[in-house]
Amino acid sequence: MAEHHELQQQPEPQVFELQKGDLRLKVTNWGATITSLQVPDANGNLADVVLGFDSLTPYMDGSSPYFGCIVGRVANRIKNGGFTLSGQHYNLPINNGPNTLHGGKIGFDKVVWKVEEQKDGENPSVKFSYHSHDGEQAGFPGDLDVSATYTLSGNLELRLDMEAVPRNKSTPVSLAQHTYWNLAGHNRGDILNHSVQIWGSHVTPVDENLIPTGELFPVKGTAFDLTNEKIVGSTISEVPGGYDHNYVLDCGESVDGLKHAAKVKDPSSSRVLDLWTNAPGVQFYTGNFLDGIVGKEVAVYGKHAGLCLETQGFPNAVNQANFPSIIVSPGEVYRHTMVFKFSVQS
Repeated sequence: MAEHHELQQQPEPQVFELQKGDLRLKVTNWGATITSLQVPDANGNLADVVLGFDSLTPYMDGSSPYFGCIVGRVANRIKNGGFTLSGQHYNLPINNGPNTLHGGKIGFDKVVWKVEEQKDGENPSVKFSYHSHDGEQAGFPGDLDVSATYTLSGNLELRLDMEAVPRNKSTPVSLAQHTYWNLAGHNRGDILNHSVQIWGSHVTPVDENLIPTGELFPVKGTAFDLTNEKIVGSTISEVPGGYDHNYVLDCGESVDGLKHAAKVKDPSSSRVLDLWTNAPGVQFYTGNFLDGIVGKEVAVYGKHAGLCLETQGFPNAVNQANFPSIIVSPGEVYRHTMVFKFSVQS
């Protein structure tokens, strides 16, 4: 007899549009994915600053390299696709070398989320939810109710609130928003002229399989030091393979429970993105594996066509006792907020 979760009617993938002033967002309930975000430049000209596709098909057929989506139940890599919790070992599908990446072969980015509500008005929003069942992806323990709410919350400001509630078992939870940004416009080449500042004085260095060693490595005096604004292309050659590292958010200003995580600037358009979050880390990724995928408006996304700032729990934290815990137990609520504030450099 089929399990109950297989009998439930699946919601249909749709695209929702939110607009506030000059900020225009398109988001789909397939993977709770941002497909388009129009942002003005210094002259008021709008451009779509996120990489993606014109239709939902490439997101749904596996062609997308995590463009714009929410990944989970655990973002980033889990070493050798396994972990032990409460004396029980859990095996997960392997989908990235010897590791599990972004929840495995069918993570939260590759499912349809339920549309809970869409609100208009001064701060338009849309809320999605997803029920992740016990044993989903052949491994993760316990039933988990997840929600993601996108809100145009201020002047040129996008807010994402993610929550997860375990129902019956303790489980690792670490969600991440995986948008690829190009502030010049999604079709304007690479991001090597963008400048980046990250308020992290340490990174978690990785082994040959991109799994953290467990160390907290001070960035001062190295190519990883982004505590002051730095042009991406000026140091990327000193980082083998390009940036794909977790920064420990330990030195930024805090306001209303959120830390200033990162600032990105594009000199050609004068667009600026400031990112605030309550997460302990951020994965800075420079699109090193993009290889000519064809996206919106027949744009070709080559290497470094976009950059990601994925706020998160630390990679492989479920297997590293000295990293901040990502275990959430029944009666607890996982909360993860990101605020993307856009402006222009005067």
